Amino acid sequence: MTDIRSDASTASGNYPAAPEQLLARAQAIEALLKERGALGDDTVARIVAAYESDIGPLHGARVVARAWVDPAFRQRLLTDATAACGELGIGGLMGEHLVALADEDDAHHVIVCTLCSCYPWAVLGIPPGWYKSPEYRARVVAEPRAVLAEFGLTLPASTEVRVMDTSADVRYFVLPRRPADTEDLDEAALAALVTRDCLIGVALPKSPR
Repeated sequence: MTDIRSDASTASGNYPAAPEQLLARAQAIEALLKERGALGDDTVARIVAAYESDIGPLHGARVVARAWVDPAFRQRLLTDATAACGELGIGGLMGEHLVALADEDDAHHVIVCTLCSCYPWAVLGIPPGWYKSPEYRARVVAEPRAVLAEFGLTLPASTEVRVMDTSADVRYFVLPRRPADTEDLDEAALAALVTRDCLIGVALPKSPR
């Protein structure tokens, strides 16, 4: 069985079989836009850097850490995630219609977009290749525990796995449970425990140990 995390560009369907085809197409479009003055020399690099470092999962980690230390913020986040994220200056493109899914002792959430690859860029950054692959989109719905195991996450049999289908109208992200033994950590240290995969639901926050 192919590992779900392998390069999604090898998948069938709407995705080209060869990664070099995607690269050549992107380079040709970028060159044409630069030639016509629509892009500066560093525009693409700045946008990618922003979504990887500034707009990306670091924002999501901040949201989770704030919810862990501030019960009132957690409640606002679960009531209206778009507004709560806005309190931290997080929003904009792909940051509309946000919904936070809180994990509990007996329930774990995983997000997927079965129709395409809708994704809350504002809090998760650029979607990984495996998230966009037809294999992940199909298998995580049919056999979520098997997919999670491939990511190294094995949950107790008593834990319900809830697979949530995100879309342009509802952009889900996961609010994981706070790890044990983190009572002495400040908000910044807590945020460092949260990864993009935690926000998708295929991993748990890192242990401070």
